[in-house]
Amino acid sequence: MPLPLEGVKVLDLTNVMAGPYCAMVLGDMGAEVIKIENFPEGDTSRRFEPQINGESYCFAVLNRNKRSIALDMKNPRGKAIVTKLGEQADIVLENFRPGVVRKLGIDYDSFKVRNPGVIYASMSGFGQTGPYGKKGGFDIIAQGMSGIMMMTGYPGGRPAKVGIAMNDIAGGVTALYGILGAYIGRLRHGTGQYLETSLLEAGLAWSIWEFGAFFGSGEIPVATGTRHRRSAPYQAYRSKDGYVTVGASSEKLWSNFCTMVCGKPEWMTDPRFSSLALRLAHVDELEQEIEKVLATQTTAHWVEMMDAAQVPGGPVYGYEQILNDPHIKARQMVVDIEHPKIGPMKTLGLPIKSTGDLTAIRRAAPCLGQHTEEVLRGMGYGDAEVQALFADGVVFDSDRAEQPA
Repeated sequence: MPLPLEGVKVLDLTNVMAGPYCAMVLGDMGAEVIKIENFPEGDTSRRFEPQINGESYCFAVLNRNKRSIALDMKNPRGKAIVTKLGEQADIVLENFRPGVVRKLGIDYDSFKVRNPGVIYASMSGFGQTGPYGKKGGFDIIAQGMSGIMMMTGYPGGRPAKVGIAMNDIAGGVTALYGILGAYIGRLRHGTGQYLETSLLEAGLAWSIWEFGAFFGSGEIPVATGTRHRRSAPYQAYRSKDGYVTVGASSEKLWSNFCTMVCGKPEWMTDPRFSSLALRLAHVDELEQEIEKVLATQTTAHWVEMMDAAQVPGGPVYGYEQILNDPHIKARQMVVDIEHPKIGPMKTLGLPIKSTGDLTAIRRAAPCLGQHTEEVLRGMGYGDAEVQALFADGVVFDSDRAEQPA
């Protein structure tokens, strides 16, 4: 059974994280993704450590299922290659600073003249319009401006960044569902369209509970550590040897937690804890009472007890622990692949499991310009033209550059 996007041509003009993540998932779904890179640097993330045999492991994890063509877009012959690819593409992605693609002549309006069905997606720090539309932006800027840093960390502490590039990934995911929606629309109605999102808006769109509380009661969300603003007990608690998360978010789960896990049925009638509203009002005292109990045994003990009582709970892992957890291995979230230069390597597995063929890891990430000649020949360039483009420095392949003259 073919993958759902098999035969769909994607021109990936993006760099670093948000756009490459979006393009990677399109590739996982079967799309033919051609990644355009400058040279000799290529995608900025190619410089990230660790480097194995001159290739960035981080770049390699993020850019599987793509082919790379390296060229000089400021050279008219290089721009002509990009233009031709854009006119043949079903989907084009870019994350230049707003206005740059128009200056280069590779914007939506330029492509749609000869490719009216193209779906063209732009990602930027703040969007293509508005007072900040011309500003550049990174994940850290978007996290700071979206209010996320002020509600992350512990009360009274400095603003804290989410541990991963949350707004970058949110931007990539938001662009992805926009693209898929637009593609479904094209299948039904026959027309392409332009869409754009920003790191700021994509992250802000995930603040659902906080938005509701602000406009419902004027509440300003602040840092709460691991606590939930609407439920208790719902946080990480100290155990004898670490931390354990508890999600006793309903009255039934609270009852089970009190009686079957902690052996404290009196908590159910304690005037401080007898309802959700009261538990939230006395959340500091609730934490103290729970930790008095949980500190007497290990995290593993309490997870076993909660599992038996059907109360959601789990260990607080370091990253190395979750990657070695038997469940993650059983779910195939760490996958072995072969990279042309790195050699045997690990890549993140596919988070969607399906009854049919929906996603697949088909090829390792490309070396810089690895597929330049292959793509050019597929576009109809002849031997002499290809050799001239390389000789004149219009296009590039890192393997050719490493070969002795």
